[in-house]
Amino acid sequence: MARKEQNLPGFDDDAPRVVRRDCLTGRIVRRELTARTAADALGPIARGCEIYCLTMGKFSLVDVIEHCLAATGPADLVLSTWTAAAADIGFANRLLVNGSIRSFRTIVDFSFPSRQPAYCAALREAFGDDAIRVTKNHAKFVTICNAQWKLVVRTSMNLNECRRLETLEVSDSPDLAAFLDEFVEQLWRGQAATEGLERRPGEHCERFGEEWGDAMHGELGASEKRFFGDGPTSVDLRRAGVRRRC
Repeated sequence: MARKEQNLPGFDDDAPRVVRRDCLTGRIVRRELTARTAADALGPIARGCEIYCLTMGKFSLVDVIEHCLAATGPADLVLSTWTAAAADIGFANRLLVNGSIRSFRTIVDFSFPSRQPAYCAALREAFGDDAIRVTKNHAKFVTICNAQWKLVVRTSMNLNECRRLETLEVSDSPDLAAFLDEFVEQLWRGQAATEGLERRPGEHCERFGEEWGDAMHGELGASEKRFFGDGPTSVDLRRAGVRRRC
């Protein structure tokens, strides 16, 4: 199922931030609405795989990660998600302790420290501040990489089990993994270990465009700032139905 994959623009230049790949003739599409485990839904994880799956959310992204690691062996894990819970943090910590993963990095939404302060504290305690970066984030992906495997999971799922329709794609793709790795490395280079965790929410709104090279976003960020208080744990007032006057 070898296939040619296209150019990888850097995130620090003006090139389009996309990966273009030829038609994936070997893709497997699975409608596994009733599958209760990731193994049943995805089937074997093979070298060069391209698997797309639609599920009813009867298993979690945690199950998907474990199923992939069973194929790859010990690997470096990067997780981008909107939120995490105590059980999810414990799961990732167990993988690190038992040697299933060699390293762990996670990207969370800037609202996470204020929405879930206890979970955020647990995440920092378990992995250290340098394992975490914070931005305006709703992207959900996982990379599981070692010398032999470059797995990328793209999904609508958060870590926890959620009984809703969910989409899930698993690809063994060096180019796609490298593309996402460059995005991750840029975030780690541009943000010190505790910087994102200590920013006020309004600062995240203002800095979002600057971080990702979109100067036009600055005006929008300043406009969004009015929905937040001045403290590091201030919540988005739109969620409470209140608009802050500036």
